[in-house]
Amino acid sequence: MKFGTKAIHAGVKPDPVSGAIMTPIYQTSTYVQDAPGKHKGYEYARTQNPTRDALQESLAALENGKYGVCFSSGLAAMDAIIKMLKSGDEVIATNDLYGGSYRLLTKIFGQFGVKSHFIDMTDPEEIHKHVNKNTKLIMVETPTNPMLSIVDIKAVVKIAAKYKVKVVVDNTFASPYLQNPLDLGADIVWHSCTKYLGGHSDVVMGAVITKSKVLADKLFFIQNAAGAVPGPQDCFLMLRGIKTLHLRVQRSCDNAKKVAEFLLAHKKVSKVYYPGFKDNPGHKVAKKQMSGFGGMVSFDLKINKFSAAKKVLSGTKLFALAESLGGVESLIGHPASMTHASIPKADRLKVGLTDSLIRLSIGVEDISDLIADLDKALSKL
Repeated sequence: MKFGTKAIHAGVKPDPVSGAIMTPIYQTSTYVQDAPGKHKGYEYARTQNPTRDALQESLAALENGKYGVCFSSGLAAMDAIIKMLKSGDEVIATNDLYGGSYRLLTKIFGQFGVKSHFIDMTDPEEIHKHVNKNTKLIMVETPTNPMLSIVDIKAVVKIAAKYKVKVVVDNTFASPYLQNPLDLGADIVWHSCTKYLGGHSDVVMGAVITKSKVLADKLFFIQNAAGAVPGPQDCFLMLRGIKTLHLRVQRSCDNAKKVAEFLLAHKKVSKVYYPGFKDNPGHKVAKKQMSGFGGMVSFDLKINKFSAAKKVLSGTKLFALAESLGGVESLIGHPASMTHASIPKADRLKVGLTDSLIRLSIGVEDISDLIADLDKALSKL
């Protein structure tokens, strides 16, 4: 089954009672049992919900996995993954990653004895320098947030196999439409479904997908035991959003390419971060492991000051100044003060995240309007 067909049909079956083509919202907290222990497969809504089951099946299909496990947010999904570890275990993670992921690893799990190393995985060989007998997970984010660096998933998997370490990939920026880490050998893929999967900026959710029953059983146990589950209405909205995933992401990719080209030629822009450019360091790997270069573009200004960035950020009309990404509407953000504020400035600067760096999430609007909006904002400098 091709991706577009899976996006519309996987996990979704007509309601057996009414024939409704959309999965119903099972808005219930509990289920009536015929006798103690005798039920229809559902006991309590934290543990199981038919709307959530349909979504989990859909997400597993999109990532070519066998098991999908949904959580109340992307960070809750990541939290569940790390909860499979114990005190003394170590994680090797991408050094250019979402600020919330960094905060969770350092401020939450760090105090419980889980140590994290943040390294430049654009050179997978760097992993050898940090892996040891306590290393249990290698956490990859590609494309990275916000520098859009590319990590070779197959190369990381090959190194991880040597040390018998699990590989986890945050696939939020790419979405399953552009990249399938499980097919490249990763053990687990996770998403902030809030972004491209939902696609309409109206629901917060996370998901973990795997082919391994052993890992799935652990994740389902944590899902139920810790209870960070999404509600049935959110699951319904996610199922709805997924149906147009391939259409939305393709349009975002097409628009992003043109926005990146416009910025590259602009005299007030010093650098554009976009893996679709042939001279981008990650271009060859991105072309190999992705079916497109994504809808995200970051750029730096020639005036390397926060004050310059603020002028641009406050000068757009169509690009809304907001956190998040992956919706149908275009967003503009300032990573240093917004999404990545929890990362120390010295660490931000090491990866090129300056105070004048701006991140764009390109939506599905008319491209001429988007470019005109950016051009007007840049003219204020």
